[in-house]
Amino acid sequence: MSLLHFHTPHCNIFTLSPIFTSSYRQPYVTVPHSFLKTHQQYSLFSTNQSDNNRPSSLSTLPRKFLCKPPQGKYVREDYLVKKFSAQEVQELVRGERNVPLIIDFYATWCGPCILMAQELEMLAVEYESNAMIIKVDTDDDYEFARDMQVRGLPTLFFISPDPNKDAIRTEGLIPIQMMRDIIDNEM
Repeated sequence: MSLLHFHTPHCNIFTLSPIFTSSYRQPYVTVPHSFLKTHQQYSLFSTNQSDNNRPSSLSTLPRKFLCKPPQGKYVREDYLVKKFSAQEVQELVRGERNVPLIIDFYATWCGPCILMAQELEMLAVEYESNAMIIKVDTDDDYEFARDMQVRGLPTLFFISPDPNKDAIRTEGLIPIQMMRDIIDNEM
């Protein structure tokens, strides 16, 4: 194996060191300077901003949006399922209620949580005044999620208004009919 050299008229010599060397050396490989220039011209990592010949996909022109992009929290003001902080949830659980409380522990980056959020919105429409459904972002309230022993997402807690009944916990994406059955039969 020999050393590999590239020699260009206006550039430095680029050398790759071999693992094994031999006494036989290959001659220099001459690469024209124009070859290097054309390949550097359209580089994704090029710092030269004066190139007018850049492809249109790498354009730095400002983009025009047809509508306002979503905020990425999957919780809007008009949603029925509201986001609560850890302290607000603890006050709700300790306080008196006459409807079941469903707590959804979610994360904005979790795909199944997004699917579950759609089902919970439909459930909130169905059980408008017969159940209270809230969300807790596990990234924002990490300590609270840890204290509640949330290990997988999404995790739901079904808490009855009767303090003598145990809470029901589910982990992972569950069908909407199972949620209905828990609210109707177990709460």
